[in-house]
Amino acid sequence: MRIEALALDGARIVHLDPHGDARGFFVETFDTAAFEAAGMPNRFVQDAVSITAEPGTLRGLHFQAPPKAQAKLVRVTRGRMLDVIVDVRHRSDTYGGHLAVELAARDWQILFVPEGFAHGFLTLEPDTEIAYKLSDHYAPDLAMGVRWDDPELDIKWPITDHPPQLSDADRALPRLSALGPMFA
Repeated sequence: MRIEALALDGARIVHLDPHGDARGFFVETFDTAAFEAAGMPNRFVQDAVSITAEPGTLRGLHFQAPPKAQAKLVRVTRGRMLDVIVDVRHRSDTYGGHLAVELAARDWQILFVPEGFAHGFLTLEPDTEIAYKLSDHYAPDLAMGVRWDDPELDIKWPITDHPPQLSDADRALPRLSALGPMFA
C-alpha cells in the first residue's frame, strides 16, 4: 500500500498492491497503521455500497456538515467513474478548489476524501459499483451539497452529447457561494 498526497490539503490516493498467483490474488484494502503513519484518520464507523446502472449518471456534490462531518474512503469495485472533490472548508487555502480522479476497479486505487470536502462522481461504465468507508454515521439533517455545474467551480466533467442523469435533489443544490462558513 502506497499513500500519495494530492493537490488539495488532506486529500490522498491510496495505491493498493494486489499479490497474485495462478489461484487468484489477495489485496489489503485498509490498514490503520499505514493510515496513521500518513497522518490520516483511521477510524471509520460505516461501510456503504452504491451501484449505478447507467453510464453518464452524476451523483453529487455531497457532504455532511459538522458536528457529524464525514471523511470517506472511496473505491470502485466494478466499472469506472470520474470522482470529483471540492474543498468547502471556508478558511482553507484551497477553498473552492477541486480535483478530479478517474477511479476504475482494475486500477486498485482508493480516494481519501477528508472532512470538509464535497464529493461527487460521474459514472463512465454501466453497473459501476462503489464501496465507501465513512468516518461518521449518516445524519440526514446535516446532509448538504454543492451544484455539480457551479460556474465558479468550473469542473470539466467529461459530458458530451447529453446532460448527465441527476436526481431532483442534486438539481436543487446551491452554488458554493450560497453556503455560509461551516468548517473551521
